[in-house]
Amino acid sequence: MTAPVFPPAPWQLTGDMIISVWRIPAAELPPWPLPPGSRPWITRRRSTLVTFWVDYRGEGVLSYREFLIAQAVRHGHRTAVSTVAAWVDDEQALHGGRTLWGIPKQLGTINLQAGAGRTHAELLLTDAPPVRAVHRTALQLPVRVPARAHLVQQLPDGAACRVPLRISGRPGIGRTRLTTGPSTPVSFLDGHRPLLSLTMRGFRSTVGHP
Repeated sequence: MTAPVFPPAPWQLTGDMIISVWRIPAAELPPWPLPPGSRPWITRRRSTLVTFWVDYRGEGVLSYREFLIAQAVRHGHRTAVSTVAAWVDDEQALHGGRTLWGIPKQLGTINLQAGAGRTHAELLLTDAPPVRAVHRTALQLPVRVPARAHLVQQLPDGAACRVPLRISGRPGIGRTRLTTGPSTPVSFLDGHRPLLSLTMRGFRSTVGHP
């Protein structure tokens, strides 16, 4: 079976997202494989995770939905993040993310429903309880804010890959509550609450090098 054709890098993407920062006991986390030269950034026996519920749509090169988990790492002398798990509902996004940047994307059914000040998110997996989240926005800023970051990933050939990210959008501050069952791939988040949750509405982003 021929893999779907995906857009070349960089990807220009637009949409809305929910970002949550978590501090989870390191002993509760799976031993995720990390890129060469990287190790988990652990302080006070806790690891920092960042989760993203994203609705990519509009004028971007692809339209799809995603739930992504990144772990804070030390790469050389710098702090970075590395995607350790991700689910998308689009074959092009899956194969493109894996091939271009080594992002370990899997297929899943993702539902995102946004209303007035509230967003419901759901990830449905085969033979596992659903992962559900509710985000409530307390304060939405009217201005666009730019930001830059980068991922460190491991390519299919084993080499480390630095993935630059640029984004601008209207941020909002709120609270996210996530629930799931004990036998899901993200059960380590169940029972915990994020330190910080943000929305980025109407974002425009660039992923990867030209």
